[in-house]
Amino acid sequence: MICVALPGLAISDGHGRLNGRGLEGFYRAGRRLLSRCQVRVAGREPLALQARSTGADRVRFVGTICAGPGAGPDPDVVLERTRNADGTERITLRNTSLRLLHLPLEVALGTDLAELGEIASGRTGREVAAAVRDSGLRWTSPTLSVSVTADPPPTDALASAGLLRWEFALPPGGTASVELRVRQDGAGPVRAAGRAARGILADARATGDAPGLEALLRTCVDDLRGLLLRDPAHPADLHLAAGAPWRCGLAPAEALSAARMALPLGTGLAAGTLHTLARTQHPGPGPRYGMIPGPRRDSGPHLPPGCTGTEATLLFPVLLAEARRWGLPERDTRRLLPAAERCLTWLRDTVGDGTYLREPLPGGPVRCETQAHAHRAALLGADLLEAFGRPGAADLRQWAQELRTAFRKDFWAEDRAGGRPAVARTPDGRLLPHLGAAAVHLLDTGLLGGGEHAPGLLDKTRTEQLARLLGGPAMDSGWGLRGLATKEPGYNPLGHRAGAVRVPETAIALAGLAAAGHEKEAAALLRGLLAAAGSFGHRLPEMFAGDQRTEGGAPVPHPAACRPSATAAAAAVLLLTTLAGIRPDTPAGTVTLRPMPTAPAGEIGLKGLRVAGAPFSVRVSRLGLAMVEEAAEGLQLRV
Repeated sequence: MICVALPGLAISDGHGRLNGRGLEGFYRAGRRLLSRCQVRVAGREPLALQARSTGADRVRFVGTICAGPGAGPDPDVVLERTRNADGTERITLRNTSLRLLHLPLEVALGTDLAELGEIASGRTGREVAAAVRDSGLRWTSPTLSVSVTADPPPTDALASAGLLRWEFALPPGGTASVELRVRQDGAGPVRAAGRAARGILADARATGDAPGLEALLRTCVDDLRGLLLRDPAHPADLHLAAGAPWRCGLAPAEALSAARMALPLGTGLAAGTLHTLARTQHPGPGPRYGMIPGPRRDSGPHLPPGCTGTEATLLFPVLLAEARRWGLPERDTRRLLPAAERCLTWLRDTVGDGTYLREPLPGGPVRCETQAHAHRAALLGADLLEAFGRPGAADLRQWAQELRTAFRKDFWAEDRAGGRPAVARTPDGRLLPHLGAAAVHLLDTGLLGGGEHAPGLLDKTRTEQLARLLGGPAMDSGWGLRGLATKEPGYNPLGHRAGAVRVPETAIALAGLAAAGHEKEAAALLRGLLAAAGSFGHRLPEMFAGDQRTEGGAPVPHPAACRPSATAAAAAVLLLTTLAGIRPDTPAGTVTLRPMPTAPAGEIGLKGLRVAGAPFSVRVSRLGLAMVEEAAEGLQLRV
């Protein structure tokens, strides 16, 4: 169980216990402030009955105790623990018996003050010795001091055991509560960026025939808020952490991708993310001028790790161009335009006189996925430059045309089943024909003006073939798309990019298939992902096992997956808005609706989205007809 409101984070076992095992504990900015918080009432540990998230940053646990002798099968004390990511926990006792109960409450506390990275790698040490301080306990290391205070103050405090103790006399039906506060000394309370900036993401709501739509959107928006981070040097700029618990910092490619999928919730997140990453660009001179740095990422069993900096640099102008369509104010677009131009300059300089964008490391393969990102950046970047009278648009379009021509000749692996796009070409020109989720980026061509998508690297016939492949049982697990097809060498249902279902890629495939008119395959992915979301309590992880769906089965969690995950939460926004086919063009004062005609989720209503800086609500009927219920004044509807 994870509750998150960064920089605060709280992790417990599934029953709500903090026993100091594994990752359990309260964290602030990646440091574990408290690892153990064990509760006993009348000398007994409560029997856990229920553990439930009540928000991204809050969880509630209920247990019972049979405190008196001869109480029979019915418990006479109910214990409730409500925990918040900001480091507070309230423990409430309720006497459900018909007699007066004298109840000693003991809370045993401990911490190792370890860093999250040390904990994840198993390099933690012993617990730090506690000292009694005021109304609680304190732990001190050479670099950090942490205190737990209690309200009301404990009757007794024992430093050697890290124990706080109270004595309560509860009449029938009576209650007593203790509130614990975990604080890093000198740092003040945790102030979650998402709570202080509620307007950065719209309070969108969903209704409809399909079960779980309302809970899915509500949970995902809540998770996105919990993952918001603020640039300390520029507090107006917010961006998303990649996910909890493993990646609570800025990951440029994931932050840009999530902000792009979340554009229906407003353009504020996109603006903050773009401003933050613009300040990280390499200033030059040199071959990395204009590039946004990023770590390397595992690419599965058939390719070396990929450069996420390349992906982030190509996503930057795409996000700016599409945010402008969704309603990013012109002043913000103009301020960010020079950084987008530097990204596009890096693209053209890196390609040089060639056709393909190659890996920044010598001897690396030419990746299909990278060409899709580069082609989209060139076309949307050219559209952006032209809109503001900047040079370079014609050159980018010309190169994109040359790339399309070459790609269609060089990146298709023919076979008796109709062929497939190659995942990469080696430096000596050999095709790597392995089928995986990286191919979905060929369907993600980007939004231009007038509600039209940019052309893609595949022609219509090969797009149809890719749709058949993605919709087949080797790729579609019934819960979502696998990272690698089951028939490929190296397939592993729990492999990060070797067979596990990846939620962001599934949503991108769904949107791309729907836009290209392949609704049968898109609808199957939609139904699978909605079912998976229900199994995960509507908080989708970034990935889960790629085992085939069976009757009465459930998707198997991945032990290393972030949950909540920024890209998975934003993917749910993309999934739901794809059903309505919302394609805005704010500079032209229009919004085009292209809903899925088959209405695979039945009737659906989306309220409180944002287009052109104003609330936007739309309803799609069971016949696949869309109707706008709320929109910015003067915004013209196109179909």
